[in-house]
Amino acid sequence: MTSARPVPLRVAYDAAHGGRWTSLHGGGREWLWRGPQPGRHRVRPDDAFVDAGGLEECLPTVRGEPDHGEVWSRPWRSVGPGTVVVERPTFTLTRRITDEGGVVVADYGLAADPGYRFVWAAHALLGLSPDAHLDAPAGTPTRLHPEAAALLPPGSWPVGDPWLTGPWPAPAGLTLDTFGADDGTALGAVLLDCARVQVIDGTDRLTLELECADQPRSTALWRNLGGWPADAPYRSLGVEPMLGAAFDLADAGPSDAAVVPAAGEVTWRLTISAHRTH
Repeated sequence: MTSARPVPLRVAYDAAHGGRWTSLHGGGREWLWRGPQPGRHRVRPDDAFVDAGGLEECLPTVRGEPDHGEVWSRPWRSVGPGTVVVERPTFTLTRRITDEGGVVVADYGLAADPGYRFVWAAHALLGLSPDAHLDAPAGTPTRLHPEAAALLPPGSWPVGDPWLTGPWPAPAGLTLDTFGADDGTALGAVLLDCARVQVIDGTDRLTLELECADQPRSTALWRNLGGWPADAPYRSLGVEPMLGAAFDLADAGPSDAAVVPAAGEVTWRLTISAHRTH
């Protein structure tokens, strides 16, 4: 019988550059991919996104304006051990990360006026082999975003709609749970009401779990197999715990975004653990 043992993880981040997670390491493996685009350290607020890899904090949107949100391009301020804060005119975001016991726990708090709507994603780009796959509950409603239209039969995409929804792992017939070799495609998807997933790569497993009361929780997927960007494509694979259900806050319907309640604060927790089978 195959058994799995815990693999302790250690995390590192760069508060001065958007709170970006720069390392998620354990068992001789670095889970976070490093991107090819230079200039991440020269980014100024509202600059175009620089795909440096790691895990970027995206809030209050992922796509849309500003691209990847407001906080990834701004310096965060340290306020205690493992704790950083970024302040904007409409919200304040605080994050505390610990990795005691080898499990990474990130606790977040967003303070804003009641009724403030937002999308948050832990935009984690992972270094995975072509054999890796994503384990999520079968049948999970999954939203394909418009770049997937080119991979479907002509006329399949609903005209004027921001997404097409189908069941995991193959919405609209596109198999998404395997990553595979580069094939020149790139697409984004959102697994709705899916707060826990596992990435399985050989004998290694990475589990990502999101806890948040009374808010929509999803997992976003970015599967770029050498299909983006058009001028110089490369491979990048994102598995992204998310509050909300849409990449772009502008597309989010009444139940597709997180909403600050009357108390003026939303808190949530992201837990990441690793195991190895033997």
